[in-house]
Amino acid sequence: MSLFFCVWSGNNSRNHSKRTIMKLILFGTGPFAVPSFKSLVEDSSHEVVALVTRPIADAGKRRKTAENPTRDLGESEGLTVLDPVDANDPEFVQTLADYRADLLVVCDFGQILSNDCLGAAKLGGINLHGSLLPKYRGAAPINWAIYHGDEKTGVTIIHMTPRLDGGPILVTAETAIGRTETAEEIEPRLAELGVQPVHDAIAMLKKWDGESVIGQPQDQALATKAPRLKKSQGQIDWTQSATQIINHIRAFQPWPGTFTHWHGPKQPLRLIVHVASLTTNSSGQIVEPGQVVACDAQQLVLQTGDGMLALDQVQPAGKKKMPIADFLRGRQPAIGDKFE
Repeated sequence: MSLFFCVWSGNNSRNHSKRTIMKLILFGTGPFAVPSFKSLVEDSSHEVVALVTRPIADAGKRRKTAENPTRDLGESEGLTVLDPVDANDPEFVQTLADYRADLLVVCDFGQILSNDCLGAAKLGGINLHGSLLPKYRGAAPINWAIYHGDEKTGVTIIHMTPRLDGGPILVTAETAIGRTETAEEIEPRLAELGVQPVHDAIAMLKKWDGESVIGQPQDQALATKAPRLKKSQGQIDWTQSATQIINHIRAFQPWPGTFTHWHGPKQPLRLIVHVASLTTNSSGQIVEPGQVVACDAQQLVLQTGDGMLALDQVQPAGKKKMPIADFLRGRQPAIGDKFE
């Protein structure tokens, strides 16, 4: 099915008045979609006819709000909630087409939509993405922007194609990344930043003839990937620089977290590192990356591949996170001990 359909034809005023209100179907699962979707539901210039979200993994277990905040929004607003296992299934695509919607609005959904699925709405679909495309296409754009030390990020609204995050750009908004800001902190800020661009993109499509070129094509040569995070990626590589390790810690919060293992006098202890900082404090000895270079009642300093790193807040396996001074009251690594 083609993505390109006319919303109205000619200059018939009756047709024009009928199209003043856009019929929308929302697609989303995670928290990033909630501010924009809530704004659309409350906007009288749009009619949200359904919300599509991912199915509950195990209906027999008690569902927590955090597992699917988009579903919770839909239920609280009295929307029709659809939760197909596969949004591209032909039967479900027909269900979408029966709504005769003007536009699909997608954010944080978790599936790539086929051309047929996108074509179920007259104007196809738009997607709110948490990066300045074409950088960081994929499931974890915020995390990878921080991991690579970017100083700015933002949101992009694209007119969707079946290619992952590859459609033409309609609207962007950017913001600086704070020097110590974590992925957990910046995600809700970006979600709020995306609200107005979503409305602006819908306004663009409302005026679109359905045939002419719309948006700015992405430069494929500048495209980078932001793949879904894996638990194993949380492990610290002490041969990296101190700055790179700090970015790693900031990027992988709250999941998968950033961890290391202390090889002390007893069995190795797994330690999640929540906060770390650059330092110049050391014993002056030449040591390998991951070795302790300074330790007393208030500080624990390790050598990295370039520079030294002070661990400021940690979480031993099976314990709550704590300031480093609290950790050191119970355990005292020795200079030369290895973390790896």
